[in-house]
Amino acid sequence: MASRIRPRAAVTHPLRRAIRHTYADVFPVGNQSGGYVAGYRAEVTSNAAATESPDQPRPEVSPIAAAWARWTRPEYTVRWNAALVLVLVIVQVGAGYAANARGEALRALDPLGCGLLIAGPLLLLARRRYPLPVFYTVLAVTAAYLLFGYGYGPVFFALIVAFLTAGRIGSRWYSYPFVVPGYLLMVWPVPEWRGYTGNAWQQFGLLAWLLVLVALAEALRQRRSVLVARRQRAESARRHEQEQRARELAERERRASAERLEIARELHDVLAHSLSLINVQSSVALELLDRRPEQAAEALSAIKTASRDALGEVHALLRSIRSGAGAAPTAPTVGIADLDGLTEAARTAGIQVRSNVIGTRRRLPAVVDVAAARIIQESLTNVVRHAPGAEVLVTVHYSPEQLHVTVDNTRPTAPAALSSPGGHGISGMTERAHALGGELSAGPDSDGGFHVDARLPLPRVEQRPNTQRAQEVP
Repeated sequence: MASRIRPRAAVTHPLRRAIRHTYADVFPVGNQSGGYVAGYRAEVTSNAAATESPDQPRPEVSPIAAAWARWTRPEYTVRWNAALVLVLVIVQVGAGYAANARGEALRALDPLGCGLLIAGPLLLLARRRYPLPVFYTVLAVTAAYLLFGYGYGPVFFALIVAFLTAGRIGSRWYSYPFVVPGYLLMVWPVPEWRGYTGNAWQQFGLLAWLLVLVALAEALRQRRSVLVARRQRAESARRHEQEQRARELAERERRASAERLEIARELHDVLAHSLSLINVQSSVALELLDRRPEQAAEALSAIKTASRDALGEVHALLRSIRSGAGAAPTAPTVGIADLDGLTEAARTAGIQVRSNVIGTRRRLPAVVDVAAARIIQESLTNVVRHAPGAEVLVTVHYSPEQLHVTVDNTRPTAPAALSSPGGHGISGMTERAHALGGELSAGPDSDGGFHVDARLPLPRVEQRPNTQRAQEVP
């Protein structure tokens, strides 16, 4: 029994599907129709989509609006138009027979008259896609019906619907002007030619009805314009909200990427220097363990010191990360104020390091102090890795405008202890300098050594006159 039950869509009759597709081709539904019904549905759905937000509750829709939107769905719109055409055909043909039966002087309703009465409503199926051509055609059909001598009756119903549609969707300048010749046609040539008798009150009543139709068409047109403008504003607001969310998401991604890059740079600066020294000292300890135990012990002591320092810096970095965004440490973990401490690890690795400070020492911004210290550490690490036995000169030059740091090493006197491929040391130093608005250059010199030159800008310090000293001078 269950196998005989099929979905409703599967049992749709082929003729019904063909009629539905034909109506869909001739009469566009949905937003393409541009009519009052579709405009109201589009307004309801667009406003709901534009105001719907995860942080805001969805606005309530009245039962009348919900029922109207439900009954004006595209599939129901086709049925409404088919029902309208059917009702107009029945009313016009039936009323046409009744009108001709009351007037003996009128022309009998023959197949031509029935065809004209049916043609008007059938043309309304395409009124939304082609409003002006349908209006002109229905007007011609109605005029032919009247000029052939058939009874008046409700023959104007199809013409009224076509006129309202043309005034609402089409151009008012191509539909409203036909009201004047239509009125003159109804009050002068047709009545006299067909022997009708009329009076001024009938002519005034006809003019009033025509003015009401024009006003109704204009009101519907203005209502449609309001709905279209409101729908466009809702769509523009929805697009603006989407763009704003996309910009916020891109900004969050950019900040997260910058934070990841900063963490990676800090980890590289903290670990690369210490691990390189540990690797070199461990190689030295293995070589001297049997022949010179006292020097091996010194190398192991240097390994212990380097590992302890690296562990402390890693803990400090982790604490700054866990403290939350924007809670950077108040003081740098490393700085150039202690040049001897920065160069001690390289000296322990067997590198002769000399330092030179030019200018008056001053308090540096934390970011500049850390960047300069990391540049010196990375340069010394490269010397330990690639230029063993070389002599190094570290120069720090203080000036009001910038901090100038140079690291120069001579030609190595022994082969490199490490043969690993180059890392990101120089590129990391360059990024640090550029991030502060400075510049860095690194490369070999003419004597076979290597030269690192970093220039980091400093904020200007206003020099105030020492008024107290001036007062003490007699």
